Amino acid sequence: MSNEIEIGRGKRGRRAYSFDDIAVVPSRRTRDPKDVSVGWQIDAYHFDLPIVAAPMDSVMSPSSAVALGRFGGLGVLDLEGLWTRYESPEPLLAEIAALPGDEATRRMQAIYSEPIKPELITQRLKEIRAAGVTVAGALTPQRTQEFYKTVVDAGVDLFIIRGTTVSAEHVSGNAEPLNLKRFIYELDVPVVVGGASTYTAALHLMRTGAAGVLVGFGGGAAHTTRVSLGIHAPMATSVADVAAARRDYLDESGGRYVHVIADGGVGHSGDVVKAVACGADAVMLGAALARAAEAPGQGFHWGPEAHHPQLPRGERVEVGSVGTLEEILFGPGKQADGTLNLVGALRRAMATTGYSDLKEFQRVEVVVSPYQPR
Repeated sequence: MSNEIEIGRGKRGRRAYSFDDIAVVPSRRTRDPKDVSVGWQIDAYHFDLPIVAAPMDSVMSPSSAVALGRFGGLGVLDLEGLWTRYESPEPLLAEIAALPGDEATRRMQAIYSEPIKPELITQRLKEIRAAGVTVAGALTPQRTQEFYKTVVDAGVDLFIIRGTTVSAEHVSGNAEPLNLKRFIYELDVPVVVGGASTYTAALHLMRTGAAGVLVGFGGGAAHTTRVSLGIHAPMATSVADVAAARRDYLDESGGRYVHVIADGGVGHSGDVVKAVACGADAVMLGAALARAAEAPGQGFHWGPEAHHPQLPRGERVEVGSVGTLEEILFGPGKQADGTLNLVGALRRAMATTGYSDLKEFQRVEVVVSPYQPR
C-alpha cells in the first residue's frame, strides 16, 4: 500500500513521521533494567552510553567533552567554534547568553567572524586527549579540506564531517568539491558524516567508506531551516529510511556495518527511545545537553546556522538549566518531562518491552500514535 497522499492535482507527497507521531509497543516479555546493556561500539571505540554530544558551542567545550567521555558518552568539539577562534572564549560565551533577543544574531555574526586558528585546533584536541577519553572533532564539508590535516595530526580518534546536509555528490561550478570517497579512503581515522535524511543519500554516504552516518536535517531545537528554506525531514521516517540503507549496504558490501546516529529532534528521553526503536545505534544530542548546569551556553543553545554571515538558518534559544550533566544522563529525575535521566529512561523502555541490548531493541514494534505526548 502506498503511503503517498495527494497534495493537489499536480503534486503528491510521501507521508513521513516525527518522533512525536509514533510510540513503542510492549511485548510479551519484560526484563530487569539492570540487565539491559546500552553500550555500543564504532570502529575500535566502545562507549557505555549511546550518547554523542552535538558539536555546538552551547553544548561542548573541551572540559564538557572530557566530562561526557568519563561518563561513557562521546563529546564532539566544534572545530570551527569559539574554542578554535579565541584563546579565552568564556567571556564571549557569557556575552552571547546575555544578549537581548533582537541583537543576538547580528552580534553572533560579528563574534564568529574571527578567523579559525589551526594552533587552537591542535591545542583543544590535545586538552581532551590528555584526559584519557576518546577524542572527536567536527568540521563542515566547506572547511574540511583546509583543516583536516591539522585535526589528524593533533591525534583525533573520530573525525566528524557535519553539515545541515552532506551529500556524496556535491556539484559546484566555482570550486572543486570535497571528494568524500577519496578523502575517507586516505585517512587513517574513522569518519562519521551527515546529515542525511533519505535512503538514497545515506546509501551513497555509506559507499564512501564512512564509519557512521548522521541522520537529520533542520530538526533541532535551534534550527529554523524549515522556516527559512522550506526544508525539513521528520526524524522517525528519516532514521528508519537510513537504517534500511544500512541493512542493504550490509548485504551489498559483504558485511560492512555502518552506524546510524540520529541527529536532530532528540530533545527528551522519549525521543532517545524512539530513535533507537527506529534503527539508530546512537543519538547526537544538542538541546538536551545544553540544559546541563555545566554547559558552555549557560542556559542558551545555538548552532553554527545561527551565525551564518549571509543566511542564518537558526537562532539562539533559551533552554534553561535543569540539572547537572550527571543528572541529565543518570538522574535522579526531579520532574517528569523527559529532560533528566535519559539513560535510565532508555533502560526502562528497553526492559519494559523485553529487550536486552540496543540492536535487539531496533526490532521493537512501533505504532503511529494518535496523540501528541507533549
